[in-house]
Amino acid sequence: MTAPEAVVLDLGNVVLAWDPYLPFVGRMERSAVDAFFADVDFAAFNHRQDAGRSWADARAEVAERFPEHVDALDVYVEHFAETLPGPVPGTEQLVRDLLDAGVRVVGLTNWSAETFHHAGRVAPAVGLMEGVVVSGEAGLAKPDPRIFELTAVRFGLTPDRTVFADDSPANVEAAARVGFDSLVFTSADRLRADLVARGLDLPPG
Repeated sequence: MTAPEAVVLDLGNVVLAWDPYLPFVGRMERSAVDAFFADVDFAAFNHRQDAGRSWADARAEVAERFPEHVDALDVYVEHFAETLPGPVPGTEQLVRDLLDAGVRVVGLTNWSAETFHHAGRVAPAVGLMEGVVVSGEAGLAKPDPRIFELTAVRFGLTPDRTVFADDSPANVEAAARVGFDSLVFTSADRLRADLVARGLDLPPG
């Protein structure tokens, strides 16, 4: 087995934790937040933000279709930083160990271009990476295969010599179809073990 030359990491819940409920704690009842998320179909709504829609356009849509939830959206956007409670344990050290071993590390994240600046403030590992492809800037979001192709081209990666790790099985499957050696992320320790099994010389976590 030839050891990987590069590792591409998702960010949310791989490098830093993300919980969309946190901005509402102490500001809105959980039942009202659940109603907001259900009515706007938050997963699909958020995916559109990740794919490049502006928050101004999102607010205009909510105001038109669900005016009762405009205040909830405003709370979410104004307090977005609170969705990020901190780094995922062990990932920053893994990134440092990969770099020390001469392995390139790149980020690939589904994230709104307007809120991505918060990521590096919460997780120093983001700043250690060679670079990050941000879906909201690219106008493409995982699992669209084009964003994996874009990442490979932008950083000159050879997919079958590159490990891609993401907590979303759908994204992992999409990356595999493009040719990446793809893994579902469950913990930094598990990813470290998987990378060692692929021939990388990494210290224990």
